[in-house]
Amino acid sequence: MERGSEARVVRAAVVQAAPVGFDRERTLDRVEQLTAEAAADRAQLVVFPEAFVSGYPKGADFGAVVGSRSADGREWFRRYHESGVDVPGPAVERLSGIARANAVHLVIGVIERATGTLYCTVLFLGPDGGLLGKHRKLMPTGSERLIWGFGDGSTIPVLTTSLGRIGAVICWENYMPQLRLAMYGQGIELYCAPTVDDRETWLPTMRHIALEGRCFVLSANQFARRSDYPADYPVQATGGDAVLISGGSCIVDPLGQVLVGPARDGEAILTADLDLGQIARGKFDLDVVGHYARPDVFRLVVDGTPREPVSWESTDGGAPAVEAPARSPD
Repeated sequence: MERGSEARVVRAAVVQAAPVGFDRERTLDRVEQLTAEAAADRAQLVVFPEAFVSGYPKGADFGAVVGSRSADGREWFRRYHESGVDVPGPAVERLSGIARANAVHLVIGVIERATGTLYCTVLFLGPDGGLLGKHRKLMPTGSERLIWGFGDGSTIPVLTTSLGRIGAVICWENYMPQLRLAMYGQGIELYCAPTVDDRETWLPTMRHIALEGRCFVLSANQFARRSDYPADYPVQATGGDAVLISGGSCIVDPLGQVLVGPARDGEAILTADLDLGQIARGKFDLDVVGHYARPDVFRLVVDGTPREPVSWESTDGGAPAVEAPARSPD
């Protein structure tokens, strides 16, 4: 408890569960159910894993090898694309309603669909249902680059909310020192780390980030079995109970103390009370963008410009008018 003032405490939950792979509507039903469960436990902030709507295609190769793509692989990409989320769009409206009905801040990984390209995206929704912002994964990892596009510097926000300053860094983006520093420079307090990395090495990474940034780190991972994917999903696994993603979700405080997790035994909703006074206590002796920085030696420059593939130079800033072709005389 802080002397002379009431401590600010946020009750936060990380959801460790599986979506219904490649099925957007049934996955949104799961989000509704799981968010309600977290809210019933008085959670104010609910964090879902990476690519929760509508799934992380663990083990799939989409029929691609160097120099060749298969017809079956193209069909699987079509199905994945079909289950994506338009931002804005009906699925976001549904998520907004879920956040509003439960009066929570909702941070959730979705597969965003923008024209022909998919992006691994995190959406931030407020307790009034408003879409507060989004973060597109800057650097998909390995074979993810085949199915997901690259984000740019215009979608790496840290958002000021009634709970604190919230941002998200997705999976192996957390190994990008420059991105972490950009988040610290924006004063992040509630650092969300949606992921599908279920290795034992993930927990020490989360503890390192919490200590480095003197922030709370909330990491949500899926716990997914073969049966959570379509029956014809092209991945080798032994039976429907075979585990494809094994969790490891956790919440860590600004001094590196693990408050809850890592969960390894199945689906779970992990909840912790976060005393935000712990942030200032931690920054007493380490603030990497303040008294522990050396801007005379090191400086990070972030380009926050949206990078559109097509832009129009015109007096009104819009696309040029296209005249209809002249009709031939009858």
